[in-house]
Amino acid sequence: MSLFNQQYPANSATFNTLVNNQVEIALAEDVGSGDLTAQLVPKTQQVNATIIARETAIICGIDWVNAVFRQVDAQVKITWLVEEGARVQANQTLCKITGLARSLLTAERCALNFLQSLSATATQTRLYVDAIAGTSAHILDTRKTIPQLRLAQKYAVTVGGGQNQRLALYDGILIKENHIAAAGSISAVMKQAFALGGNNSIQIEVENLIQLQEALDAGATSILLDNFEPSKLRDAVHLNSNNSKPAILEASGGITLSNVREIALTGVDRISIGAITKNIQAVDLSMRIHK
Repeated sequence: MSLFNQQYPANSATFNTLVNNQVEIALAEDVGSGDLTAQLVPKTQQVNATIIARETAIICGIDWVNAVFRQVDAQVKITWLVEEGARVQANQTLCKITGLARSLLTAERCALNFLQSLSATATQTRLYVDAIAGTSAHILDTRKTIPQLRLAQKYAVTVGGGQNQRLALYDGILIKENHIAAAGSISAVMKQAFALGGNNSIQIEVENLIQLQEALDAGATSILLDNFEPSKLRDAVHLNSNNSKPAILEASGGITLSNVREIALTGVDRISIGAITKNIQAVDLSMRIHK
């Protein structure tokens, strides 16, 4: 189970609170004191609408869409024709919506923003997951996320078949080069990490095989291999396997769809990719009102 799903189980109070809070902020930003343009439409006008996919995608964000329409107008009715995580094709209808025209028009943009963005992350994640199918590696996200959408994007990664790195700074220790420099050495910073105690996960980033050996000697159980070429990754896997207590190895940096399978085949345990949350292009979706 992913870190997100552990802390925010589907349909739990914590999950619903997260969704509702994010939607409330988005609506406050977009609607503010009121939707001026929607007032051009008769107040009692009832309409039907559909949301349609314009390209192939993995759908993610249904709960956010439902929450947007519910917060705008609890009387709006939505019938979904696809499930969360479904692969859809261009021109496929995702849902049917019935309600006051003003309500649908006011909710449209926020609902689509969530659905397009989260589906984009889920879709990109699935591409990477499919690319390494049959290997022992797993695809993970990073903290390179859209501000205020961190947890929603972490959720979308799981919908796409990926796993979560730590959710945030409070959710584990990741020692990077600047931490090592400030502490003085790998052994010194690892001692501080172990001294912190508790159930905190501890991972350290290394940039070469010498640092990898230092980290192993210092007792590291999870090591991030930063920008290692595939040949060096294989060397790292070999070095790690000969250690009395092998660590979990994670590749990161410079990873694309064109090289991710080669990296997975080196034998690393995990591959973290910032692009699945940072370099996304919104999935092309549209809402159409039908007279």
